[in-house]
Amino acid sequence: MRRQRPRRLLPVIDHVATAATLDAAERDRAAIRPLTDTLQGLTVADAYAIQAAWLRRKLAANAALALVGRKVGLTARAMQEQLGVNEPDCGFLLNSMLVPNAGSIPRAELILPRVEPEIAFYLAEDLRGPDLTAADILEATRAVAPALEIVDSRIADWKIKLQDTIADNGSSARAVIGAAVSFDRALDLAAVQVTLRRDGEVVGEGAGAAVLGHPAEAVAWLANALAGFGEGLKANDVVLPGAMCASVFANAGEVFEASYTGLGSVSVRFT
Repeated sequence: MRRQRPRRLLPVIDHVATAATLDAAERDRAAIRPLTDTLQGLTVADAYAIQAAWLRRKLAANAALALVGRKVGLTARAMQEQLGVNEPDCGFLLNSMLVPNAGSIPRAELILPRVEPEIAFYLAEDLRGPDLTAADILEATRAVAPALEIVDSRIADWKIKLQDTIADNGSSARAVIGAAVSFDRALDLAAVQVTLRRDGEVVGEGAGAAVLGHPAEAVAWLANALAGFGEGLKANDVVLPGAMCASVFANAGEVFEASYTGLGSVSVRFT
């Protein structure tokens, strides 16, 4: 009888130390090699544990920081194809990440930022999965708003796999939220059209339907995913459900504006 070779155990991944590495990369604006290259056997569960450790690290280091919302990423086919992944991810939003509408972002604070238009949600009540539907989300939505998410990978040259972007907080960096509009079920968010302009030139177009068929589907996915960690969505927090078109790189001196049917517009300048 032939003896089987013992299975080689993968090294245990230090989630806290990896979170510290990402924190330093963000602080120093010095991108690192893909975690999927440097951490053998990195799983999606590991990646979310790293993200959670990073959030705890940030909140512990600065009493002025607060969790003000959540973001979903990789919900549009265009973004999945652009980054070579095939399922959504999620991350956290802190008050330090929010930028006023028509405000400015110093380009030097970021590494290789991209801009993507989204429809922000505000809920009237706390929600927790695991069995929420898009209909549940719409029933609980009190307002929506035009928004721009600024994504910025701490992984060098955006060479990411799903585990990389999850650990890196969904590659989130900043969020610009426009004026909120009271939500009316007569407003079909899937049919909302957006035009993204850079210095007045159209660089992207899309619709709410690009976000898992309907943006509320992405919010339901988020609430159900958070339930797996014993968490949920909070009333009045901002929720970004994902990009309506492919993201666009941003450089110093550029102004981005997204105009939405039925929702108005939102803009930001990179200085």
